[in-house]
Amino acid sequence: MLTPADTYSQLCRDFTWPIPDRYNIGVDVCDKHPSAKPALIHKRDGQDTQVYTFGDLKRLSNKLANVLIASGLTRGDRIGILLPQAPETAVAHIAAYKAGLIATPLFTLFGEDALEYRLGACGAAALVTDQASLPKIAAIRDRLPSLKLILCIDGPADGATDYHTVMEKASDAFAPVDTAADDPALIIFTSGTTGPPKGALHAHRVLLGHLPGVEYPHGFFPQPGDLYWTPADWAWIGGLIDVLLPSLHHGIPVLTYRAAKFDPEETYALIAEHGVRNMFLPPTALKLMRQVPLTAAGKAMNVRSVASGGESLGANLLDWGRSTFGVTINEFYGQTECNLVVGNNADLDPIRPGSMGKPIPGHRVAIIDDEGNALPAGETGNIAVHRPDPVMFLEYWNNPDATREKFIGDWLLTGDTGSQDEDGYIWYGGRNDDVITSAGYRIGPGEVEDCLLKHDAVALAAVVGVPDPVRTEAVKAFIVLREGAKPSDALATEIQSFVKRQLAAHEYPRLIEFIDELPMTTTGKIMRRELRARG
Repeated sequence: MLTPADTYSQLCRDFTWPIPDRYNIGVDVCDKHPSAKPALIHKRDGQDTQVYTFGDLKRLSNKLANVLIASGLTRGDRIGILLPQAPETAVAHIAAYKAGLIATPLFTLFGEDALEYRLGACGAAALVTDQASLPKIAAIRDRLPSLKLILCIDGPADGATDYHTVMEKASDAFAPVDTAADDPALIIFTSGTTGPPKGALHAHRVLLGHLPGVEYPHGFFPQPGDLYWTPADWAWIGGLIDVLLPSLHHGIPVLTYRAAKFDPEETYALIAEHGVRNMFLPPTALKLMRQVPLTAAGKAMNVRSVASGGESLGANLLDWGRSTFGVTINEFYGQTECNLVVGNNADLDPIRPGSMGKPIPGHRVAIIDDEGNALPAGETGNIAVHRPDPVMFLEYWNNPDATREKFIGDWLLTGDTGSQDEDGYIWYGGRNDDVITSAGYRIGPGEVEDCLLKHDAVALAAVVGVPDPVRTEAVKAFIVLREGAKPSDALATEIQSFVKRQLAAHEYPRLIEFIDELPMTTTGKIMRRELRARG
């Protein structure tokens, strides 16, 4: 979408949004490409690597679309996708979009409570999952009345239909639904500090809106020989629409692999073995890689571009990136509701360590006050994005009040504060809310606190983020126990395991402090600032 230019100002001046009235993500990322062209390179531990062509994706997505329609799903129904990085994950997304359904990606580390809330809130009519996640779904199935169909990619199981059996019987001919660019396509749940997670509803145009934000920090992606990979899960916007779908849009293959646990030495070997040229590496992954010496395999890497986002990398990590990958890591910025709107391109403008970069061409980003007025250079205010913007969400699913609160006039509030210098670079200040950024995940304390309160020993709980050298922040819980319960290391471990099991492995409190009472305002709100000060 971006035409290479010699300067940032020229790039912005020449840019226009080519958004058609009618557009479907599934057709765009699959059906327009040569059938024999590689689309996914699927690495499996202990097994041969499989290559899926665009022809394979078209055939399989058409089959699944037919299965879903034959099962009674109709346009606008929601389908949950509870899978790791895998070809079936991509196929499920493409099929959903072609059939006019609304895809709802779900993280495989979510526990029963997290899955029940999200599947229930969106009213999912179908779910595609695997054997590993089925027990969690079985435990909550009777509380999900809308869920008509569960497909398991690992074979038949109690309450689930064998994905491969129904796919074999389905036709590979399917006429995609004619969708407008503004028709809904995707719900991604995002965490907040108050209340339950909110479902950000995106239109089909969201993929087109992401393209400049992918192309700019990746040196005018794509280039001949490009191949993209990220360790980020495709259940999040960073893996799905920063990597998978833009690459397929451009006809660039994606390496499909996500280890159960991130291993820096294995990562170096993976990049070299498969000839990965482009990567989105979250800051935590970069920090873990920096902790181990560059392996012999790593020295064979031939990387063209690396992008990262979620926190400032700093001069030292940027220098390490140059010496390790041979390129400058370009940081970018966005959020689930409005992603990839600020970024760096070291080939056009020098990196200023600590800055998130400049507004991506096509996006109007400014620092505004609480009344919606743009502030002059150097002043701190709200980082905001002006609508209309094709990357911006439509609304929070079934939550008009939260949608209204997200805007001041036509300015979308990111919830972050910052400033912009006279040269256009934007500098992050802090969060207006209490969302915790840990290992690349945004974690809402409210959801973790609700889970903690379900434990029999917990009377009150408050959750904050505390500095962590690897994860940026670690989740820490301050807990007031019920009468009769006594603080102990064993109880802390039990509570941690409870949250892992009920909510998600990435959201459990790594630190627990038992206290007699929580600091609160006169209106009963927890004073998290005081808790953060305690560390």
